[in-house]
Amino acid sequence: MNPGAVSLPTRWVLVSALSAALFGLLALLVTARHGTPWALDRSLYLWSVRHRPPVLLAVARAITATGTGPVPYLCAVTAGLVVGVGVGRGAWGRLSPVAGALGFLLLVQGMRYAVLFAVSRPRPPAGGWAAHAHGFAFPSGHTSTSATAAGLLAWALWRTATPAAARAGWCVLACWAVAVGLTRGYLGVHWLSDVLGGWLYALTWLAAATAWAARTYRTDRPAPPGPRSSTVP
Repeated sequence: MNPGAVSLPTRWVLVSALSAALFGLLALLVTARHGTPWALDRSLYLWSVRHRPPVLLAVARAITATGTGPVPYLCAVTAGLVVGVGVGRGAWGRLSPVAGALGFLLLVQGMRYAVLFAVSRPRPPAGGWAAHAHGFAFPSGHTSTSATAAGLLAWALWRTATPAAARAGWCVLACWAVAVGLTRGYLGVHWLSDVLGGWLYALTWLAAATAWAARTYRTDRPAPPGPRSSTVP
């Protein structure tokens, strides 16, 4: 390894720091404007209101429903179980990843609510809503929650799957997280900047957690045989 090369954990720390800086800047700008949307926010909101054929509307509602309720928590439990079974080191070794994944998701959710009330951004006009919504708008909860859940499942794939299978799974998970975020704007319950804030918020936490995981499970340690011995891409 090149001594001057940046280590994998350090790269993820930098990604987390950059995401946090961008998220903080966006939150400050939204607060300074007292929640007033930008021109692009308004334009995309008006476009979505005018372009909602029944089929697309049904698909959007189905996708957006997966970003809240029990689905993200089931994803966290599944990720923990997959990793726990793969580790296979007694009952605690199998259950501790479940507790860790759930705890991480709950922490991310709790901190999001703190930001939500601190910024207190109003949602778009209710007349354009095509889905149920309540509370403040920034950052988008469905967006950040689905992205965090997708990240937990990606972590499970990294720990247990072959590199090829992990990459394929990551693509599917990324598409899901992006789709949930886009439906929030399409259904008129969030401004585009709320969705962007949700992605940046989730990326901040996921990159920090990935840095910790990459350091904890660094590839220069002896690895057990099987998929877990693969390196992080």
